[in-house]
Amino acid sequence: MSPAGREDAWGSSSRRLLSCGPLSRGPLSRGPLSRGLLTCVAAAVTARCAYALLKAHPPGGKHVWHRTNHRGEPVTLLEGPAAALGVVAAVAVAPGVRARVRAAAALAGAGAAAFGGYDDLAGSGDRRGFRGHLGALRQGNVTTGAVKIGGIGATGAAAGAMLGGSPADVAINAGLVAGSANLLNLFDLRPGRALKVALAAATLLRAPVVPEAASAAGSAVALLGEDLGEQAMLGDAGANALGAVLGAAAATSLPRGTRLAVLAGITGLTAASEVVSFTKVIERTAPLRWLDMLGRRPQPPTATRPSAQQATHSPAGRPGAPVAGSAADPAADADGHVGSAYPAGATGSGSRFGPNGEAPAAAGIAFGGAASRAPEGMPGSSIET
Repeated sequence: MSPAGREDAWGSSSRRLLSCGPLSRGPLSRGPLSRGLLTCVAAAVTARCAYALLKAHPPGGKHVWHRTNHRGEPVTLLEGPAAALGVVAAVAVAPGVRARVRAAAALAGAGAAAFGGYDDLAGSGDRRGFRGHLGALRQGNVTTGAVKIGGIGATGAAAGAMLGGSPADVAINAGLVAGSANLLNLFDLRPGRALKVALAAATLLRAPVVPEAASAAGSAVALLGEDLGEQAMLGDAGANALGAVLGAAAATSLPRGTRLAVLAGITGLTAASEVVSFTKVIERTAPLRWLDMLGRRPQPPTATRPSAQQATHSPAGRPGAPVAGSAADPAADADGHVGSAYPAGATGSGSRFGPNGEAPAAAGIAFGGAASRAPEGMPGSSIET
């Protein structure tokens, strides 16, 4: 048989084998790798273009989006809307995905971004965590964080209903979308941390062959440099959007038993965040600490703790004003450091303050007294830290 004949015979045999095997009925027969890569690239390009456009023409002016980090340096919140636009636009047009699935994932991301952005810009920071917001509701006060909790919950329920399935599947999928949106936001405490978690989750969800996960990975990669370089931050808008789309990816790509296990893990971590500091756990675990610091700027040297007398006087000698970073400084974080990677004013559903968060201090915008006032022309931050 000639080489051409052997090649044709091999091709015919291969096609017959594929036509009678399980691959003929699965996504692998339709080029999932190329679909995932295309979606990833589309998300990255969209996020980069959106970030450049938003920086050139920030809605409402630059001062609306500027915050101050723990180093006393300005950062912008525009990374969040750019990340949200990238992931939502890419998943909305992802090739080879059913229209209903695309619509559900896009709704999940857009809704989470909208409610997260509202909390970013309008939050006051008076109440923190689920307990804080729900406690305010019991007293008749509706906080921006409570609005975000309800809004993302409703968005998750709508996305779960659009994905279809039995009532149990709808409930599980709704929980995955809403829970993932909130959980990723809990990691947005240090530069690059939330984006690294998003990339890890996308990898576990097989981003190269699952377009919904690929869209989150592409958007995260595109903006990781600015986040690690402390030039920009995700805020609630970006973290909630990426988390919600990753939740939708889990809902569409995992069997029911695995989805239940993932939902249980999300629920457990969220509950633990009310009493355990994720930052402390990461800093005390060498591999996690290494991953957390990978690509980040070195931490500034730890200042020597002042004496009790120094801690009760300001540098100018004014009594009653604790030195920033001292034991008497109410803005010092749970780990004894002043400030955090991101500014003050948490109002979202996560425990960015208290057990699982660090209230920023002199370098950021702190609560109470004169410290609660932002620099002139700059609003008080509403970002969870």
